[in-house]
Amino acid sequence: MMSEAGMQHGAAANREVHIIKQIIHQKSRFPPVNLNARAAALCRSLAHDAARLRVEVHQLQCGATVVDCGVTAPGGLEAGLLVARVCLADLGRVALLPADGGLSPAVQVYSDQPVLACMASQYAGWEVKGERFFAMGSGPMRAAAAREPLFDDLAYSEQATQCVGVLEAGKLPPDAVCRDIAEKCRIEPRDLTLLVAPTRSLAGTLQVTARSVETALHKLHELKFDLRRIESAWGAAPLPPPADNDLAAIGRTNDAILYGGCATLYVRGDDQSLEAVGPHAPSSASKDYGRPFAEVLAAANHDFYQVDPLLFSPAAITFVNLDTGNAFVFGRINRPVLVKSFGMTDR
Repeated sequence: MMSEAGMQHGAAANREVHIIKQIIHQKSRFPPVNLNARAAALCRSLAHDAARLRVEVHQLQCGATVVDCGVTAPGGLEAGLLVARVCLADLGRVALLPADGGLSPAVQVYSDQPVLACMASQYAGWEVKGERFFAMGSGPMRAAAAREPLFDDLAYSEQATQCVGVLEAGKLPPDAVCRDIAEKCRIEPRDLTLLVAPTRSLAGTLQVTARSVETALHKLHELKFDLRRIESAWGAAPLPPPADNDLAAIGRTNDAILYGGCATLYVRGDDQSLEAVGPHAPSSASKDYGRPFAEVLAAANHDFYQVDPLLFSPAAITFVNLDTGNAFVFGRINRPVLVKSFGMTDR
C-alpha cells in the first residue's frame, strides 16, 4: 500500500503533468484531435459506398488504397463533397447552395477549427512527384509528414497510425509514389488512403472551389496576421462548369474564388489591426487582379510562381470581431469576370 507521503508526491506529480499539458495546449491553441484519424473514419465505408458515389477503390501491390474520384471513374457532386470533407479532416462542413444571381450553385464551407482544418490539412502544400507523375497533395497526411515550413509556423504536427490524403492529378499514383508518401508520413503503405481527382472532373472542381476560407487564411498568413486570433470561419464560392482540360479547369476554379468567393472570419483582438490588414486581404489588392486567371497564368508563361501571390484570396473578406462586436468588409464580387471565365452568356 502506498504511504501518505507517496500519495501526496504522486498527486503533486500528476498536477505538474496536468499543468504542463495545459501550457502546451494554451500555446498551440489547437484541440487534442488527430486529423488523420478523423479523415480515416470518414473513408472507412468507401468500399461499400463506391457505387453510390460513382468512385472506384483500388488496392495497390504495396497495400495502399487509392480511390478514383474522377480520373476514369465518373465521380460527381457527392464524391466532390466527400473529397472536400476529407481535405478538411472532417473539421468543417461542406454543402451546395443556390448562388446569388443564379450564376451557378455555390460551394459553402464553414468550420469552428479553421486553422487546423484549412491550413494544417486542406491547403495543397505538398508537391507529390514521381516518374511521369505529378500531383498537388492536400489533406491530413501533410500534418503527419510536416515537411512544409508552414508547420513550423503553426507549431503543429501529428503522429498517425493511418494517413489520408487527396491528390489533384490527372492519373492515379503508381506504387512507388504511394510508398514514398507512406515513408514520409512514417507509416506502412497499407495504412495509406489517397483520394484522387483531376481538376477538370466534377468532384475535382467542387473540392477546389471549397477553398474560400483556406485561401483567406493563407493570404492572412502571408500578410503576417496572427491566425490564432481566428476562432471560426465561413465561406462560399460559385461552382464553375467543369472544363474540358485541367489547365482551363485551374483557371475557372481560381476565378470562382478570386472573383466570386467570399469569406467571413470571426476573430478576437483589436479593431485597428483588422482595419490595417483588411485592404490587403481580398484578391483586388493584387496588381494581377481584373482578368480571368487563365489569362494571368498565360502571361506568366504558366508559372504559378510568377503570379503575384497577393492575388490568391477571396474576392470579399469580412472580419467580425467577437470582442468588440464590430465588423469590417473588404473587397467585392466581380460578376463580369466570372461570366467570361465560366463561358456563360449573361442575359
